[in-house]
Amino acid sequence: MPDSGGSRSQRAHIPTSGTGPGTDADLRTGPGADGDLKAGPGADGDPTVPHGDAGALAVDPAAPQVTAPAGLPEAPVLTEAPGRPGGPGLSGPAAKAARRTGLLVTLVLGGLTALPPLSMDMYLPALPAVTDSLSAPAATIQLTLTACLAGMALGQLVVGPMSDRWGRRKPLLLGMVVYVLATAICALAPTAELLIGFRLLQGLAGAAGIVIARAVVRDLYDGVEMARFFSTLMLISGVAPIIAPLIGGQVLRVTDWRGIFVVLTGVGIALTLVVWKWLHETLTPADRHTGGVTDALRTMRGLLADRVFTGYMIAGGLAFAVLFAYISASPFVVQEIYGASPQTFSLLFGLNSIGLIAVGQINGKLLVGRFSLDKVLGFGLAVIVLAAVALLLMTTGVFGDAGLVPVAAGLFVLMSAMGLAMPNTNAQALMRTKHAAGSASALLGTSSFLIGAIASPLVGIAGEDTAVPMAVVQVVCAVAAVACFLLLCRPWQRAGREAGGL
Repeated sequence: MPDSGGSRSQRAHIPTSGTGPGTDADLRTGPGADGDLKAGPGADGDPTVPHGDAGALAVDPAAPQVTAPAGLPEAPVLTEAPGRPGGPGLSGPAAKAARRTGLLVTLVLGGLTALPPLSMDMYLPALPAVTDSLSAPAATIQLTLTACLAGMALGQLVVGPMSDRWGRRKPLLLGMVVYVLATAICALAPTAELLIGFRLLQGLAGAAGIVIARAVVRDLYDGVEMARFFSTLMLISGVAPIIAPLIGGQVLRVTDWRGIFVVLTGVGIALTLVVWKWLHETLTPADRHTGGVTDALRTMRGLLADRVFTGYMIAGGLAFAVLFAYISASPFVVQEIYGASPQTFSLLFGLNSIGLIAVGQINGKLLVGRFSLDKVLGFGLAVIVLAAVALLLMTTGVFGDAGLVPVAAGLFVLMSAMGLAMPNTNAQALMRTKHAAGSASALLGTSSFLIGAIASPLVGIAGEDTAVPMAVVQVVCAVAAVACFLLLCRPWQRAGREAGGL
């Protein structure tokens, strides 16, 4: 597809530094090789640059020119590939422009990933008002949340393959336009049934932002740089669930529940305009799939047949289920069982979210690049298991009558460790799938939502008088995540091959 108004430059300045374990050090040439980067896409005989060879790529002025992804500015001929925008190989005004562009892309992709939690959580304070306004049972109004969540899960399976075939920009803009229309109709919905239907459509369309944001990151970054970028996105998207209920509550002070959908419509319009103007195509025509539904299904089947990819996908989904169990059960556990006030619960929820974000930044800024991604991921999963086991022991009374402070500390450690697990499972899985980043991103997102949705109802299976089910679900999911990581990903095998120079 055309450049859509973006600048044109050498692809050599796309970040390529860092070899994350799990790339299998592929050196194959030709389109479709997992994780391969070529100096000139489509040029026969171009040398393939494996992940991590920063400084190994020199630009030939006669080499074919390709569209610069994500609106990257005009760049001079480089003697070495930078590790990140504004890194080695760029200097002066070009470096400043690259850093500004990198920040802009980060904010745009962060906005896309933050939109779904905003759509879910801004609406939560309005549920009682919606029940009264539409004269519907509370259970029926709860379906508006379920419909939106289901739409986000299923929509990724549709949009991901679309983005591999037609590029990232067109499906994303289409999804954003549909999101805006569906949200506007939600604001006008006269019945609960109509609201449920358009919340489903809102979720289906909003899924475009989630899945394509991850695919764009895979188009632009590689190795440890991709893990760093995912940690940065976590900073932005992690703030959304914290502030969304606060925004929703303030909106309800000046208008009714329909005003929340009006605000979300405005946010959707603004984000659509930003994407249209500044987020340019990142998937070159040479890298796109040309088949239809059958080809898309074949691609997904091939991804699932990759044992290592599937291992990271399931491990990440199970870690996400631990998070979902916390979100579903913590209001009841903290307030009803341990007697905290709503204000105390809000404070603890915010602190846990800050812990997740802070550790995510430590992961991206300090750990990634100094340690292998698998080591950091393994450490994060181990901490999650230990914290979940500690919570189980406290809730079952092994340590006596544990109060709120020990339980809150255990939840804080568990949530913070998510900042090591979630970005690195995504990065490791996507590093194997450059030939189908959209489909891979769809599988990652859908599996996380579905596993989390299955785990969430189990936390209340034993009634309202115990927190044991929450802890049991967290322990089971955390241990299963470690088992998938060890048995399917087998990080020690790739570490051995890398140590042997393979």
